[in-house]
Amino acid sequence: MTKPRHDQPKESLVKSYKIALIPGDGIGRDVTDAAWQVLKKAADAGGFLLEGTEFPWSCEYYKETGEMMPADGIEILSGYDAILLGAVGWPVDVPDSVSLHGLLLPIRKRFAQYANIRPHRLLPGVQGPLRSDGFDILCIRENTEGEYSGAGGRIHSGTANEVATETAIFTRTGVERILRFGFEQARTRKKKLASVTKSNAQKHSMVFWDEVTQEVAKDYDDVEVSHYHVDAIAARMVIAPESLDVVVASNLFGDILTDLGAAIQGGLGYAASANINPDHSVPSMFEPVHGSAPDIAHLGTANPIAAIWSGAMMLEHLGEEQAARTVMQGIETATGQGVGTIPGKDRTETITQAVLSAVG
Repeated sequence: MTKPRHDQPKESLVKSYKIALIPGDGIGRDVTDAAWQVLKKAADAGGFLLEGTEFPWSCEYYKETGEMMPADGIEILSGYDAILLGAVGWPVDVPDSVSLHGLLLPIRKRFAQYANIRPHRLLPGVQGPLRSDGFDILCIRENTEGEYSGAGGRIHSGTANEVATETAIFTRTGVERILRFGFEQARTRKKKLASVTKSNAQKHSMVFWDEVTQEVAKDYDDVEVSHYHVDAIAARMVIAPESLDVVVASNLFGDILTDLGAAIQGGLGYAASANINPDHSVPSMFEPVHGSAPDIAHLGTANPIAAIWSGAMMLEHLGEEQAARTVMQGIETATGQGVGTIPGKDRTETITQAVLSAVG
């Protein structure tokens, strides 16, 4: 748990958390504002303070400065207890490869936010595309290496002999720590863990992942372990999602599977995520899975539930479990009343106010 600040007399000490707000681009601005309203209300009810500082780092910022965030951006963020991110990207003006590698990935890597957590379940009142509605899947995605390591290059550019390489890097430290994190999560749930690879085709990196899984599993004999190829578990998430509990996958596989997870839970408007460094020595980052959605960015119809849910995950990480439950109960009350359950039906403000009213 993040320690409270001690700038007040002991008898009047109130826990206070410094939160860096990066609304980013497009609908990120609207959903971050919505989430912040709800989180502030939950904090007031919980008897602690949330102090937010907003940073303009975005594609617009890039167009003005030539960088997604300033050179000392990581140093600035290191002084905060957590980061709440909206969405980053505006591909018409800035290539996604620039915006992603200029902001999101550097934050994840420099703060060793190696555990990307994405919950997938249906909220009350939300109808998913599957016949099954009784699933509760927690996807744990390795977040700092693997296929998104950025190792590789291009030579002979612009010629008929051009070559491009992209090298996936898996370290024993990286693979073991994400698996141990997944096992620990499984222990708090149904004690089932699915490890995802493609070891029949990728005989080096994925066979290595399988071997490390088997080694780590020896320390968790109370957890049932299953091994899946990524294509097989994708099918299982559609055919029998209720059979899955905790799913642990590499950076690329986890990214793809969690978009599928968002689809079966009703859409990206409900897909929350947390980028976690479990030791609390540096800030962790919380963000909805969806992008900036330029096509609806100025319509005021973006669903803020994923951002609010991400905020609840932030409160839980900070140690404010009751406030996190309060936020989730507010979301579930709102969707149970039919608010925010159909894409585009309710305005962002309408959904936000419904959650706020339910929070108390």
